[in-house]
Amino acid sequence: MDFAGLKVLVVGLGKSGLSAIKLLVEKGAHPHGTDSRPLEQLPGAGPFFQESGVPFHPQSAELFREFPLIVLSPGVPLDLPGLDVARAAGVKITGEVELAATFLKGRNIGITGANGKTTTTALIGHLLRENSIACQVGGNIGLPPTAMIAGSREEQWNVLELSSFQLETIDRFHAEIGVCLNVTPDHLDRHHTFEAYAAAKRRLFETQRAGDWAVLNADDPVTAAYAMATPAQTVWFSLRGKVERGLWLEDGHVLHDGAMLMPAAEIPLRGRHNIENVMAAAGAARLAGASPDGIRAAVRTFPGVEHRIEFVRELRGVRYYNDSKATNVDATLKAIDAFDGGLWIILGGKDKGSDYRPLAAALQGRCRAALLIGAAAEKIAGQLEGSVPMMACGTLEAAVAHASERAEAGDTVLLAPACASFDQFQNYEERGRTFKTFVSKIV
Repeated sequence: MDFAGLKVLVVGLGKSGLSAIKLLVEKGAHPHGTDSRPLEQLPGAGPFFQESGVPFHPQSAELFREFPLIVLSPGVPLDLPGLDVARAAGVKITGEVELAATFLKGRNIGITGANGKTTTTALIGHLLRENSIACQVGGNIGLPPTAMIAGSREEQWNVLELSSFQLETIDRFHAEIGVCLNVTPDHLDRHHTFEAYAAAKRRLFETQRAGDWAVLNADDPVTAAYAMATPAQTVWFSLRGKVERGLWLEDGHVLHDGAMLMPAAEIPLRGRHNIENVMAAAGAARLAGASPDGIRAAVRTFPGVEHRIEFVRELRGVRYYNDSKATNVDATLKAIDAFDGGLWIILGGKDKGSDYRPLAAALQGRCRAALLIGAAAEKIAGQLEGSVPMMACGTLEAAVAHASERAEAGDTVLLAPACASFDQFQNYEERGRTFKTFVSKIV
């Protein structure tokens, strides 16, 4: 597409939207911006629009029919009122990842899944760099894809964490290596049904080509079914047993096509789910050219990811862990599974249409108390009633104070909310860093 002189409306003015506007300006287009919030409520957007001269418009259905192209930020739902008006008027609608695909150089490794994306994406980048394989990391973490274009080169890999929000609008974009870790219910407030959510994830594999590779979890039936939706060849990974081609766990060792890759005990991350993440990352890194010995050495030096079962502090024998990235029930179940017991778990935040009842069995026998915060506290309390002791704390600060006053040596205080953060925080990063600040102030 020739962007020179083209009027484009960018909808959603967070980090991805602003990055898309900057790219469109560079390509000679005439972008305009809109958001459901007023300009003064958009962090960093006000000065950008003042300095750039790009027009900003309050959002309206009529606005959407005035442009031949609309670019959606990942946070903008496809059923936003006004987009039907645009479609009826023949307006082309695309996403920020698809816009980036036109200009992004190099080959792509795309990582998706309900949980583990950030850890696996960061780990793949670490494995490639430690094996002297050129790469850059971004997508749903770090740089938006449109901001990665300037640093892209034909000879390197773009390692991209890709959410369902980003994948539901792709068409031209494709990943030479696609990775899916798992698909469990999440973002049902946005996608409405689990089937629609799974279909958005599936787009990563539907857009692949013959000669590409799909790295898939053989233990997850939804993920495994993606092998039938892609022309790519499949590499499997499994915690349960041997696979035809790929990686599996056997007698405490990670095997790759039958050869020992590394003892699982050498993996520096807590939890069996992180063995899955390592297998997926190792499978992708091997396809990208890393050696088995190089992968093993690099896994041992991986420092982990902030907000993912991140050790914060030990005080008077009580250990504090930050898993603010556990924004859905399945992620919280994985976090719980990483600890033997003595848990003071902080749950709550903005509900995403989740069912919290699966937490009950996991917490029984391990949990001293569930400390409930945020807008979802009442729903969680109702669904967990009778299964674990609960305390309505309201705020994160109150929950940390409650736990620190009552926890005994050998206990663990774990922030693993099973909810989004947007009721009390800008994002899960702010929530996690706020937790760490509160923990650091305990005396």
